[in-house]
Amino acid sequence: MDTPTGGASLPLAADPCARALARVGVIDVGSNSVRLVVFDGAARSPAYFFNEKLLCGLGRGMARTGQLNPEGRQRALAALRRFALLAEGMALTSLTAVATAAVREAADGAEFLAEVHRDTGITLEVINGEEEARLSAQGVLVGWPGAAGLVCDIGGSSMELAEIADGRVGRRRTTPLGPFRLQDIRGGQKGLRKHIRARLDTLKGEFGNGNDRLYLVGGSWRAIARLDMERRGYPLTVLHEYEMTPKSIRKTIDWTAGQDLKTLRTRTGISAERIQLVPLAGVVLRELLKVFRAKTIHISAYGIREGLLYERMPEALRARDPLIEACRHAEAASARLPGFGRKLFDFLAPLYAKAPAERLRLVKAACLLHDVSWRAHPDYRAEACFDNATRANLGGLDHKGRVFLGLALMHRYANAKAVIARMAPLQGLLEEKERADAEVLGRAMRFGAMFSLTGPDSAGRLRFYPKKRVLELVLTPRAEPLFGEVAKARFAALATALKAETHVRLARATPQTPAA
Repeated sequence: MDTPTGGASLPLAADPCARALARVGVIDVGSNSVRLVVFDGAARSPAYFFNEKLLCGLGRGMARTGQLNPEGRQRALAALRRFALLAEGMALTSLTAVATAAVREAADGAEFLAEVHRDTGITLEVINGEEEARLSAQGVLVGWPGAAGLVCDIGGSSMELAEIADGRVGRRRTTPLGPFRLQDIRGGQKGLRKHIRARLDTLKGEFGNGNDRLYLVGGSWRAIARLDMERRGYPLTVLHEYEMTPKSIRKTIDWTAGQDLKTLRTRTGISAERIQLVPLAGVVLRELLKVFRAKTIHISAYGIREGLLYERMPEALRARDPLIEACRHAEAASARLPGFGRKLFDFLAPLYAKAPAERLRLVKAACLLHDVSWRAHPDYRAEACFDNATRANLGGLDHKGRVFLGLALMHRYANAKAVIARMAPLQGLLEEKERADAEVLGRAMRFGAMFSLTGPDSAGRLRFYPKKRVLELVLTPRAEPLFGEVAKARFAALATALKAETHVRLARATPQTPAA
């Protein structure tokens, strides 16, 4: 993987293997939804050029009839006609179209495929359950290159399980545990739980123990996560990389059962079609947690569509850090001086000589993003930075990391306590030490951005002596005039955040520095 201080030197924007993945289109015909996604830009951290779905319910009622839902079939066909025309106008480099459980199992599935091809020219590839599991797991690897555990993808008609570790997908299985399939199980709640448990016990015999982490993919799981946020009063409603515990999930399932679903829809934005499936999905999830005993549960917004993109990536591209690549892409697209972020990181590196790799990664990401919001109105630039970081489409970044980045970028533009106070609910996701570290980073970027447009490294270098609590600036003779009144004030503010004394000298002067 691309390291925080080095690694792949060629930005993705100039990398031929990444450019070949620009405008990649994927059509996914599932048992509940039909979607067209077009990926663009930073292929390693997917940017969504276009993303549209329709909840058609192709698999609704199929357990009884054995055929695709007639209304859902017509709605899906209408959506695919629209998608075909849209794809024509987007200059796609490729278009992949897949169909999953409902189409592969319906008696009229082949007839539907022929109708789609005749009306749209689109050839839908029907993938089997294990292939669906593999692609969903690869989608998780797009966002978590180091993910290890069990991936569970729930659709309308099926549920897939796959193991991931070391960047690879291991064992994988499919089960008929989608909500549409479970609507007709007899015996009430007791019969439903018994049916689900029997299927899961069989899977447990195949997968065994040792998967402490569970990665959830699919709209019904995301709906439960959104309800968990609502119950907890959680301040950041970004579903990707939202983390839950088994205890919290059980509380949310019980809490949801006592709520009016219409009211919950209004408060959470969950669609009527989706929220109707939540009670059944909740029963499956409760049993899943009992059987596999995962300790932490993570929500992935990436799944089969991103897995298809991952399929096309060469190994060299897969090995890159999705967060850093997304930030590089944002800098190239929006910063005044693309490339300055790397120089800023190098200038600030002495402050982080003993920092762990994960912190260095966030520092590098912040430096790459430090100028992407420069077009925002100056009075609101700090808030725009915070919002962009906490709500951006960034892979490889948990919620704490989002808030840390947002807070650092806010301090890069403002010291106003009133501005910072307005972000208090989200700041509560960080410990006091983490908030202080974010302020140090923000003030460091604020100071580093004062120097030469070619990069702060041409003006001088920083040295930090943590034991002596001394922050030193070594200026080149040519850069001495740049160290004016405002720069001095920002240097002092950085030292205050570090609880350090300042020492400034010219490079030609005789060194008078304390022992490290």
